Amino acid sequence: MYKVDIYAKIRRDCLVEKESERSVACKYGINRRTVSKILKNAHPPGYRRKSPPVKPKLVDYEEFIDEILLQDKKVHRKQRHTARKSFERLRKEKNYDGDSATVQRYVKLHREKHKEVFCPLAHPAGDAQVDFGEARAIIGGEQCKIHFFVMDLPYSDGLFVKAYPRENTESFLDGHVSAFEYFEGVPNRIVYDNSKIAVARIVGNEKRETTQAFQSLQSHYLFKEAFARVGKGNDKGKVENLIGYSRRNFMVPIPEFANFDELNEHLLVCTIKRQERTLRGHKKTIAERLVEDKAAYLSLPASRYEACNVQVARVSSQALVRYKCNDYSVPVVYGYREVLVKGFVGEVVIAYGAEVIARHPRCYEREETVFNPVHYLSLLERKTRAFDQAAPLKDWNLPACFERLRNCLEGSQGKEGKREYIRILRLFETFTLKEVEFGVEQGLQRGIHTHEAIRHLILHHKEPTPEFIDMSGRSELAAVNVQTTYAMKYSELISGRAA
Repeated sequence: MYKVDIYAKIRRDCLVEKESERSVACKYGINRRTVSKILKNAHPPGYRRKSPPVKPKLVDYEEFIDEILLQDKKVHRKQRHTARKSFERLRKEKNYDGDSATVQRYVKLHREKHKEVFCPLAHPAGDAQVDFGEARAIIGGEQCKIHFFVMDLPYSDGLFVKAYPRENTESFLDGHVSAFEYFEGVPNRIVYDNSKIAVARIVGNEKRETTQAFQSLQSHYLFKEAFARVGKGNDKGKVENLIGYSRRNFMVPIPEFANFDELNEHLLVCTIKRQERTLRGHKKTIAERLVEDKAAYLSLPASRYEACNVQVARVSSQALVRYKCNDYSVPVVYGYREVLVKGFVGEVVIAYGAEVIARHPRCYEREETVFNPVHYLSLLERKTRAFDQAAPLKDWNLPACFERLRNCLEGSQGKEGKREYIRILRLFETFTLKEVEFGVEQGLQRGIHTHEAIRHLILHHKEPTPEFIDMSGRSELAAVNVQTTYAMKYSELISGRAA
């Protein structure tokens, strides 16, 4: 194969300098027929078949292969036929005796002809797309899978990312609330996939019955919803691409943080920094185009949405409430009653009527029990023999002064001393650990070990007796004459005899 520079020289000699083909062939040492071919083409044409390749053996089997590839479109992409598998089926089911390379070429050409072609889309200001992605992160020293919520604004390419331990209703709702606050407004229309968090039932290709949680979120923020076709991720291709972008750019190398709050702070910094970029095909930065996007937003509601999953549950005989495969304690007085459980991303709140009766850190394991020891103290006050074996108190690490107090009480009063110790522990129902610890320390120093005395010491510490007012330089107060009061005067007042 001769190069273009030879073509240029030969063509010039023949067509411009008017040399004969024979002389040019002798000049460059090539065949005269080659010179004739060069004069017909300005560039090397490459190898060209005179006729298409003949494939007589495969012609009778093409329909069978086409049917296999057509059926593959209805199954998961990871379980579709390879060219090799199609060849094996041809040999087994149709007694095909040709080679596998012919089948491979046919399958390759078939797939190229039937590849889907997409039309570029123009997105109006005020639209958004939402989806979840997955990644790995090291949280609290342990590597785990994380799920990150992504909201994309296709018009301005604005991006919001927030990570969660699970992809569930709570994280879905919290992600929306956080994104709306980050963008300082609510998009007019949001496109989703068909996740069970948002879609309760698919009715045809266009209609969806949404979940109660999604309806509550939509009623609060008043945005319009749209759902992608089943299995058509390209209907929300912008957010699909940004999930991969976020993973590659914000989470490589594997992020390592003490907790999810620190990880989300890192992601927030990354998304804000990204707004400085000017993307291909645009003259303005993302931040500048985001201003135009926000102009089309709905305003944020006056009140913040409570991003939680709400369930009704019944308290068990052990004062436990089950939520998402884990048990959470409540005060024993609410045993056997129906309560309302609110599951937030980081907290579980349990309410009876309008009263919040328990708060616990959210547990994402399975079949775990989360206790608050204070919930069981009123029961243990009556059943003191169960105190040392009580599971809720097993991991309750109190300051050393409490153990000294217990030894003093049980050493002097025996069983009643244990009961008195439990009464002192019940001060946690009203006061903080620091306040009760102060009262116990003061009681031990003064040799006072009763519940009433320690409670009095705590109250006196919180609200000390006011000091006498300094009257120097306060003549207007010094002139005030306060008479001494007598109990007899009060008796006369309530009997109606006072003047």
